[in-house]
Amino acid sequence: MKPKIRCAIYTRKSSEDGLEQEFNSLDAQREACTAYITSQKAECWVLLPEAYDDGGISGGTLKRPALQRLLTDLDEGRVDQIVVYKIDRLSRSLADFAKIVDRLDGVGASFVSVTQSFNTATSMGRLTLNMLLSFAQFEREVTAERIRDKIAASKRRGLWMGGNVPLGYDPDGRSLIIKESEAKTVRVLYDLYREHGNIRLVKERADGLNLRSKQTVTAAGVTRGGTVFDRGHIHHILTNPIYAGRIRHHKNIYEGLHEPIIDPEMWDQVQRRLMENHARVRGEKNAAHPSPLAGKLFDETGDRLTPSHSSKNGKRLRYYISRRLVTDRSVNHPDAWRLPAPQLEAAIAKAVGEHVSAPGFLPRTIPGIKATDVDQFRQRMDTLASNLNAKSTVSSWADLIAKTIIEPGSLAISLNAQVIADHLGLKADRLESDALQITAAFRLRRRGVETKIILGSSPPEIDQILTRNIASGIGWYTAIRNGTTFEEIAAREGSSVRRIQAVTNLAFLSPTMIERAVNGTLPHHITTDYLLKKGFPSDWAQQGDLLT
Repeated sequence: MKPKIRCAIYTRKSSEDGLEQEFNSLDAQREACTAYITSQKAECWVLLPEAYDDGGISGGTLKRPALQRLLTDLDEGRVDQIVVYKIDRLSRSLADFAKIVDRLDGVGASFVSVTQSFNTATSMGRLTLNMLLSFAQFEREVTAERIRDKIAASKRRGLWMGGNVPLGYDPDGRSLIIKESEAKTVRVLYDLYREHGNIRLVKERADGLNLRSKQTVTAAGVTRGGTVFDRGHIHHILTNPIYAGRIRHHKNIYEGLHEPIIDPEMWDQVQRRLMENHARVRGEKNAAHPSPLAGKLFDETGDRLTPSHSSKNGKRLRYYISRRLVTDRSVNHPDAWRLPAPQLEAAIAKAVGEHVSAPGFLPRTIPGIKATDVDQFRQRMDTLASNLNAKSTVSSWADLIAKTIIEPGSLAISLNAQVIADHLGLKADRLESDALQITAAFRLRRRGVETKIILGSSPPEIDQILTRNIASGIGWYTAIRNGTTFEEIAAREGSSVRRIQAVTNLAFLSPTMIERAVNGTLPHHITTDYLLKKGFPSDWAQQGDLLT
């Protein structure tokens, strides 16, 4: 007797439209799959009673409740076969589908598409599967492009394209109408900023007046909002052109069809003042928090990096150093870190800025995000990213960082989920934690006492001083072989004989060393000072040891 094959039906629908109907798309998919399983009764196929239905969730993500339950049951051996109406119900992403197939193979299970019959056990079957998935992914990307183009065209006409309804308005088709009870709060916030010119003071006054954010109730009956304003939310309201009767699309602003809550001229004045205050803060020294990343930096051993400073020519130089350099001075710590604070802070800011500005950041961070909401969240992230430029103070973005681990060659940065959630107007549990982890490659370049942090896979930085000295050394050695004396070269170059003799030694570097110096791929510690002070072996093979 053949063993039973336990079959689980998985259904999915991308949008929520029609789910309220008595017989919807999910029911139709399940009915077709049930009929197919029944037709395979002779093969001992048995339908499991558990329903795995994902309604209103895109196939471009694996973060689907029913799918996750199904995969868990699969791993625990409760399912032998997954039955779907079409392959793209399971996934529209080729990469995600490959992960699912690997999990199926790992437990000896398989899947069947009711409308697409092929055998994935053969190479031709797998080729067919990959082709179908590629077309499904292509269709999804083309659909997304169409939606983006439609949103852009509609916003140019001044239409509101949905998403979270801003405080002070109610939706009215493809436009907005003023909700006076909330509009009063918006006007008060603008008046407070015109009075104080400081968002921190505006928040304090808003809290004193018990001003609250917009309160909404989801389709599931969950109440959201109605909370006190944080500074990020206030800043978003003050910079949102929707209140001046305008519509923003990325960096462009168009005249909208809705009525403004704030006079457009007044809104423009507020923007100018915000920019002036930002420029002023940028130029001020933050004496109260000279090292805002203190407590958030760790090295690969788990040791905390603590702020330190020294003075040179009356200038205060800041560093972050491994704590063991302070607490245990009796022992040499060759693996400890001593990094220039401004450069490290700039490197972290650049890595975070590039991460949150990437096109795929929002879809990865907010699973199941609707296309109509992406633009609104992108505007908020652009505001956040504007604080991460090279001219901004570290204190303006330091709260974004939860923790940074510094290892040889890489920075592992964890973003603060609560801070980002507050800025987006979401709850932190809606964010995908993996999307808030950043790994950025970096390298150190030392020249004498100077240390430079180079982020990412930027082109090799050629040590111009070293290459120039190598060229001089080779030229002087050639001149000496032709009868010129060290004294004559020193007189001609305006240098000392001792210096000429030392630099001439660089002519005896191996071809490999010289080539790597010219290409900028020498280890960072090999500089002119290093080679002249510590010396190097004349044997070219032994010189290769310096490269390891």
